[in-house]
Amino acid sequence: MLNWLAVTRNSGVHRFFYLLVAAFCLSWPAAVISEESAIPAGNAPQSAEQWLARLGPALNMTSYRGVFVYARGDQVSSLQIAHRYRDGVVEERLVLQDGGGGEIVRKGMRVVCVLPDQGRVQLDQVIPSGPFAEAFSSQLMPVIRWYSPELMGEDRVAGYKVVKIALKARDEHRYSHRLWLEKSTGLLVKSHVRSDTDEVLEHFQFTSLEITDRLPDSEFEVQSQGKELERTLGDPPQPSQQPRMDGWVLGWQPEGFMPAAAPRSGKGQAVAFSDGLAAFSVFVEPAGRISMPTGASRIGATTVYISQLNVGGRAYMVTVVGEVPPATAKKVAESVEVDNARAYETARR
Repeated sequence: MLNWLAVTRNSGVHRFFYLLVAAFCLSWPAAVISEESAIPAGNAPQSAEQWLARLGPALNMTSYRGVFVYARGDQVSSLQIAHRYRDGVVEERLVLQDGGGGEIVRKGMRVVCVLPDQGRVQLDQVIPSGPFAEAFSSQLMPVIRWYSPELMGEDRVAGYKVVKIALKARDEHRYSHRLWLEKSTGLLVKSHVRSDTDEVLEHFQFTSLEITDRLPDSEFEVQSQGKELERTLGDPPQPSQQPRMDGWVLGWQPEGFMPAAAPRSGKGQAVAFSDGLAAFSVFVEPAGRISMPTGASRIGATTVYISQLNVGGRAYMVTVVGEVPPATAKKVAESVEVDNARAYETARR
């Protein structure tokens, strides 16, 4: 995802903030929640599958404030969050605790981002990532088809009793996950993304947390000075509206990863794919005059794979980015086929 972000400062703190901007601004289904999706209090889940069913509603319908850390590789960021669910609407305020500051405030379908100093972001060219990604709050299909769930006992995180769940990838094309859910609400309070060798690639955890309905309106007001970027979220796409891959086709994708969204830019089109938990994006555009290095790079669990192909004397750049292993990203990128005439016309629109 990092190559979608037009960032003038290379600090890992600032890069992570932009990832959260993308997650907040593109996760529209979380903005308005049906009361029917709540699980009645007292009906404690007994299996890993039941806990997973509780996770999505808990992320949206639990009101809380706290501080969490998020580590990707050697980059560690600390953020403060206030989250309130009231009258069927989610309100959130997220404040970066490191570096040059910045905050995101969401009230229903309206999002205001106060960006860090010397930075800018292109919202329409990213897919969600991190602990607040849409992958954690709704599922395109049952994740147990692609991950094997297992209860791993109980623990404590930020002073709360939690249940620990392992989601082991059923094939080599995706990472495994571990989730820690607060027992009374099902709220996600800690998570790991793990490699096939059980290495922790990404780590999210609350260091302080208060689950409470007593959150004043003042906690959901913009309080930082700086450049503001405002967006009103549109209606979520209907299931029948499949993203279009204008001018190119994907010859292979891991089983279970289905098209999820297709944000556009002035030079091409990205299509996001998700298996209900992980996501990756494929971006195809005419190659520029400046040669870009090809191959794979990885920060935490996020892989960026860039390849170049020539069709009819024209060069195209293919980029795959997301929470998939490098070998998977490489296989996806190398499966892209470009229809030269159509791709050229698409890029000129």
